[in-house]
Amino acid sequence: MLQSGSSQNSMKNGTLTFASLFSGCGGFDLGFIQEGFRSQGAYDCDPEAVENFKANIFDDIYNVDLTGGIPNEHSLYGIDALIAGPPCQGFSTAGKRLINDKRNHLLTLTGYLARRIYPKVFVLENVAGALSGAHARYWNELDETMRMAGYRTKTVRCRAAELGMAQLRKRILFFAWRTQRDIDFGTPTLPAGDLRSVLTGLKNQKNHHPRKLCPQSREWQIAKRIKAGQKLSNVRGGKNAVATWDIPEVFGAITENERTVLELLRRLRRQKRKRDHGDADPVSLARLEAALGGRFHCLVNGLVAKGYLRRVSEEVDLVGTFNGKYRRLAWDKPSCTVDTRFGSPRYFLHPSRQRGFTVREAARIQGFDDSYVFSGSEKSQYRLIGNAVPPPLGAQAAKFAKRLLGRFS
Repeated sequence: MLQSGSSQNSMKNGTLTFASLFSGCGGFDLGFIQEGFRSQGAYDCDPEAVENFKANIFDDIYNVDLTGGIPNEHSLYGIDALIAGPPCQGFSTAGKRLINDKRNHLLTLTGYLARRIYPKVFVLENVAGALSGAHARYWNELDETMRMAGYRTKTVRCRAAELGMAQLRKRILFFAWRTQRDIDFGTPTLPAGDLRSVLTGLKNQKNHHPRKLCPQSREWQIAKRIKAGQKLSNVRGGKNAVATWDIPEVFGAITENERTVLELLRRLRRQKRKRDHGDADPVSLARLEAALGGRFHCLVNGLVAKGYLRRVSEEVDLVGTFNGKYRRLAWDKPSCTVDTRFGSPRYFLHPSRQRGFTVREAARIQGFDDSYVFSGSEKSQYRLIGNAVPPPLGAQAAKFAKRLLGRFS
């Protein structure tokens, strides 16, 4: 990873040229600069991302809405590489995945912008969800746009852990090139990193301000019951799931008979599906009665009163049907995907402390060097990091681009 001070020199001295669209705070750019590319400009509409980019990488970034076109577009014609990281929220399985989310159209827009600039190589990064279901139509349109312009194309699936990162992030890279070269798009498989090695030596680093949960607070009481590798989840069983009814000091005590009802409902709600979305459905009272017999109604009524169950018309379901909150990561394993909520202990817990992750910890897991100092509100900093292309993934994409351009060093 580049030191941000040296990125200025690398940006000026590189022999291959590139520009970036939807640059964010610059993770993708840092990867290309590290591999010897010289930037001809970066473009993003987020003023906070632009300010962080300017402070840490270089000044040649434009705060612009790309739906209105690229400023000084003519200066980029025929550039060696054009890279882009358009918004992924509309495609992500962590979101609502609305097919007509206006952000989805930015992916296809990027293809039309690339066709006008006509780079030798075009590289785009996004989430794997862009290839799934009806959403794949955007990816297919991107592919067709570049092929009709005379490009060869390839979609490559990448796992951050296989690049040696301490993160289980999965992403896809789209390559389009007009150099008529054939290359092997196989990525190296390196041992995954772990949080212990990534999070050492943090004392006195910028953006590292640990905030412990207030002792005896509700969040603190929940966190202290979650061990490494576990999460708070009512809808999954097993040793890695801690249900709300396992924390009576926070959510209220139950009897063993009531526990039997809750655990049975947890199984039944996944066995007979009615909807075409979600991973489970409310259970009819008749099914519960058939499975439980005896004092059924009073148990259900009691659990509704205690806040563990809720009625859905003539059916009943668990309260708190999230798949997992308060996920405590483990020292000896990679992190799950760093997202925009990574600073919230309600979603992610430090491996051994009663707190969430600091900005610097999130940045390290995402592959940013400590010399990259984030500014703005902490909420904004987490958002920029979570939305960024990890610099090591950017570097791997740049290696492919160099081979497509005939540079094999």
